[in-house]
Amino acid sequence: MEELSQSLIKTLQNKIKDVISEKRYIHSLGVQYTAASLAMIYDVDILRAEIAGILHDSAKALSDKEILKECKKLDLSVSEVEKQAPSNLLHAKVGAVYAKRKYDIDDEEIISAIRWHTTGKPEMSTLEKIIFVADYIEPGRKMITGLTEVRKVAFTDIDKAVYLELHNTITYLEEKNSNTFKSMDEHTLEAYKYYKNIVENK
Repeated sequence: MEELSQSLIKTLQNKIKDVISEKRYIHSLGVQYTAASLAMIYDVDILRAEIAGILHDSAKALSDKEILKECKKLDLSVSEVEKQAPSNLLHAKVGAVYAKRKYDIDDEEIISAIRWHTTGKPEMSTLEKIIFVADYIEPGRKMITGLTEVRKVAFTDIDKAVYLELHNTITYLEEKNSNTFKSMDEHTLEAYKYYKNIVENK
């Protein structure tokens, strides 16, 4: 079983390496490694966390125009907010479909973890939270305000790590755009309110 697992991971790594940039590939390896580490802490299957980690950005190489075309081809809905930043927001949706159709992953929780790794959502499973956080804290991430705290908290309180990540993201977007709350993805706002409530009531 261990050999089979290692073989599957290696196969997926090789496939992903061919479709994303070297920088993105190194990031994906970082997410895979971090997700595996978090999975050990939170009693989640390590292989499943690694698979979601290595595949989470499989559609990231697509340009804005290409990803919109792909969404139409795959019959995926696109919101007005997503149209404003197609590649950033839609690569998770498309990547979830790719996981199933291109990489033969039939585990729905892995697919869902890929789907929600960018925006988050309320009531995420532990695996979904792990991929959401691992994408943010992996070792190669550029240092930003609050990142060190999220890295520390992630290994003791995953819900608080999710909340802090969402808080940092919303704060950053608010500083960039005074109309953020009119244009931010609704799932991010819903997730923020949900995990803020959880943290405040612990």
